[in-house]
Amino acid sequence: MSDTAASRTPTAVDAIAEEWVSTLVALSPELATYIGADGKLDEYQDYSPMGRERMHAAGREVLAKLEASTPVDDTDRVTIADMSAEIRLELELAEAGWEARDLNVLASPAQGIREIYDLMPTASEEDWETIARKLTRVAGALEGYAETLREGIAKGNTPAVRQVREVLTQVRTNAARDGFFAEFTGGAEVSESLRNELAAAAEQAADAYGRFGDFLENELAAVARTEDPVGRELYSLLSRRFLGATIDLDETYEWGVEELARMVEEQTRVANEILPGASVEEAIAHLEKDESRKLHGREALQRWMQQLSDAAVEELSRTHFDIPDPVRALECMIAPTPGGAIYYTGPTDDFSRPGRMWWSIPEGVDSFDTWRETTTVYHEGVPGHHLQIGQAVYNRAQLNSWRRLLAGTSGHAEGWALYAERLMQELGYLDDPADRLGMLDGQRMRAARVVLDIGVHLGKTHPETGEVWTSEDAYRFMRKNVNMNDGFVRFEVNRYLGWPGQAPSYKVGQRIWERIRDEYKAREGAAFSNKAFHKKALDLGGVGLDTLTSALLG
Repeated sequence: MSDTAASRTPTAVDAIAEEWVSTLVALSPELATYIGADGKLDEYQDYSPMGRERMHAAGREVLAKLEASTPVDDTDRVTIADMSAEIRLELELAEAGWEARDLNVLASPAQGIREIYDLMPTASEEDWETIARKLTRVAGALEGYAETLREGIAKGNTPAVRQVREVLTQVRTNAARDGFFAEFTGGAEVSESLRNELAAAAEQAADAYGRFGDFLENELAAVARTEDPVGRELYSLLSRRFLGATIDLDETYEWGVEELARMVEEQTRVANEILPGASVEEAIAHLEKDESRKLHGREALQRWMQQLSDAAVEELSRTHFDIPDPVRALECMIAPTPGGAIYYTGPTDDFSRPGRMWWSIPEGVDSFDTWRETTTVYHEGVPGHHLQIGQAVYNRAQLNSWRRLLAGTSGHAEGWALYAERLMQELGYLDDPADRLGMLDGQRMRAARVVLDIGVHLGKTHPETGEVWTSEDAYRFMRKNVNMNDGFVRFEVNRYLGWPGQAPSYKVGQRIWERIRDEYKAREGAAFSNKAFHKKALDLGGVGLDTLTSALLG
C-alpha cells in the first residue's frame, strides 16, 4: 500500500459505518482505549444484562440502516456484507444465551476488565488521573458481569465448572494486595497526592476482584455445568463467529485428522535433516541441549524479539511488501502478568501507540529456545498480524473506520498469520532446519487443535481410540502433539474447552487463505504476483472469510 494512495470519497454506507464506530466507542470505553479514540476512558462498558441489551438494540438499529442502504461501489458492498453478517451473528449468539455463560480462562470479561490497563496511556499526570478514576469503577464492571452470569444461573445456562475454577485462580491473583493493581500503580511517577489516590483506587480494584472471586466460588461453581462440550448448535454459531465463514464441521474434522498426519510426516523429514535418523522427539532433545539456540532471562528474550522483528520489517519492506513508514514501528513487549499467552495488540488510529507483540511468561520460566520462537515473531509481527492489522489501520484513504479498526475475525487474522509463517518459509527465512522444525511444531499444534476442538465439542469419534471424545482425551492428545511443559498443555486445553471454535480458526483460516491464493493464482496465470495479491487482500482490511472469498474471487 502506497503512502500516496488516492483518497476515496466517503459514501452514505461509510457514514453508517462511522456512526457505528462512534456508538461502539460510547458503549464500550475499553474499545476506545484499544483503538486510540476519544471517549470516556475512565469508564467501563456496562456488562450487566441491561447494558448488553443496549448494545443489541444499537446493533439492530444499524442493521436496519445497512439493509436499507444502496452501495455505490465494491467497497460499500464489502462493508454492507461484512457488518451485516457480524451484527446478525452477535444477535444470534445473544439469543442463544452465550453471554450469560461467557466465562473462560483467556478471553472473557474476567480478564478484559483487568487487561485494559496494559494499553492505557501512562505518560502524564493526567493519564494517571484517568487510570485512578477507572480503577474505582472496576467494582461496577465486575458487578454488572456477575449480574449477567446470575441471569444464566437462573436459566440453567452456565459455564463449565472447569472454567469457573480456573478463572477463580486468576481472579484471586488479581485480588492480592500486592498483585497487579498495586504493582501497576506503585510505579507511577506522579505527585504525592495522586500517588495516594492511586494506591487507594488500586486497593478498591483488588477488593472488587476479591468479591467477584467470592461470587465464583460460592455461587457459580456450585451450579456450573459439569460437562465441557457445548454441542453442535452453539458450536456452529461460535465457529461462524471466529471464521466469518460457514464451514462443514464434519468435513473439517476429517481434514484436520489428515492435516495433522501431514504435519507429523513433514516434521519427521526435517528432524532427519537436523540429526540423521532421529525421530522428532530426538531432534527436539538435541536442539534443547544447544546453548547457541537459547536465551536466558526476559531482557534477553525481549532484545532478541525486537532485533529479529526489526530485521524482518527492514528486509521485507525492500523486497516483498510495500510497508508505509508508520507501520514499520513494532514494539516487542514482555506482558506485565504471567500466563503463557503470546499475542498482538494493534496500533492506535494515529499510530501514537504502535503495534505491539506481547509475551506473557509463566512464573518460573527463564529460558527460551530461539528455534521454537523465530516463527512466532513472524506470526505476531511482519508479515503476520502487525503487517495485516497495521496496514488496515493506515488505509484511511480507502476504508471507513469500522473497516480499518474493528472489522475482522480470528480466522482472518490468525489464518493470515499462519499463512505468513509458510510464506516466510517460501521466502527462505526458515531455511535453517531447526527454525523450520519450530514452525512445524506450531503448525502441528494448530492442526491438532482442529481435531481436538471439534472432536470434543461435537462428540466426534476419536481418531485413535475409536471412542467418543472426552475432556481427558483432550489433555492426552495435546501432550502427544506439542513439545511444551504440562502447565502450558493444561492451560491450552482449558482454553479450548471454554472458548469453543476459536482454536480451529487458525488452521482453518490458513486453509481458506491458501485456497483463495491458489484460485486467484490460477485465474491470473502468468500475470500473478504474490506482492500484488497480498496488497489487494490486505487493502480490504479485516473481514470475515466468506467476505474475503467473495471480494477476491467474485
